[in-house]
This record gives sequence, C-alpha cells and structure tokens, in this order.
Amino acid sequence: MHALVVIDVQNDFCPGGALAVDRGDEIVQPINALMAEVDAVVLTQDWHPAGHSSFASSHQGKTPFELIEMPYGPQVLWPDHCIQGSPGANFHPDLEVDRADMIIRKGFRAAIDSYSAFFENDHQTPTGLEGYLRTRGIDRLTMVGLATDFCVNFSAVDAAKLGFQVTVLQDLCRAIDLEGSLQTALDGMRQAGVTLA
Repeated sequence: MHALVVIDVQNDFCPGGALAVDRGDEIVQPINALMAEVDAVVLTQDWHPAGHSSFASSHQGKTPFELIEMPYGPQVLWPDHCIQGSPGANFHPDLEVDRADMIIRKGFRAAIDSYSAFFENDHQTPTGLEGYLRTRGIDRLTMVGLATDFCVNFSAVDAAKLGFQVTVLQDLCRAIDLEGSLQTALDGMRQAGVTLA
C-alpha cells in the first residue's frame, strides 16, 4: 500500500506568507494530480500556538534564522508563522484538502518545535502517524511539500528509520536553503536510504 504524504502546503509557506518558500505555490496543482494515484493521502499542517518557543519574537534580542540551543538540541528561530486558526496556517486554497484521509497537525506544543510528520524535534514524542500508516497496511511513502530542507527532510529520514520505503519527489518540493541546508538535507536523506526522484 502506498501513501502520498503532503508536507505543510500552507499559506505562510507560500509566496506572500510569513515564512514564504520561493515558488512554493507552484507545486500545488501537480500534488493534486498525484492524489489519485495512491491508496491514501496524508496532509501535515504546521499548527503553532501564539508565542511558540521556536519564534524569534519569543526570545528577547533574537532575530529570525538565528540558531539557539533548546533542551532538545539546536533550534532555528523562525518568524511567527502558521499560528493556530490564522489565515497563514490554512492550507493553500488550491490544495484539494477534501481528498486527505488524514491530517496531522504538528508544532502545537509550545515548548518544542516539530519538523517531522512522525516525531517532535526531541525525536521521541510521536505524532501518531506511524501507527495510522501501519494499521492501514501502508509501507511505501511518497513525500512532497514544503520545505525540502526542513520538514520534508526530517519526515523522510524518520520514515526511512522506521522502515518505510520512502521517495521524495524533488520537483514537488521547494527549499528554504539556509546557508547550505538544502545540500545537507539531500545528503542526509540519501544516507538514510531515502530515494530522491
């Protein structure tokens, strides 16, 4: 069984959003077209409470894209984005959300960020996605979405470590690319056994 996992195709990650990924909106229609070719569709949604600990605005004197140490490890500080219930947290209006079998919301715990669809950034607290996929008998995952070097990367690597067969469709992802983060992510995904197509 084969699932399409669509990572964070939300307004704040698309042009005009609070943490816009260049050309992030270009992937929406091709992703919609892929939905018919799989057994299940899972959407992930970044869903932060206001004042989330990963926001630069929550740390006095800090600016977006600075790196700080959190109890669970290094954390990039982001502009405020994908705040629960805000227009920016909504899925891109052209994404065919009604075709989703499941929507996983992540990043809703105020003290810890969550890039991966499977675990919080402590790499221990599960989102519940693994259990859902196992009970559906799904063993193959195709991943697309935003952004290649953060949430797609962490999701793909975790899925591979959990034993899923994972393919990332690079042309249906877009990257932030902070100081070489895209190349680092691609190398890491390859090493984890992820197929980059």
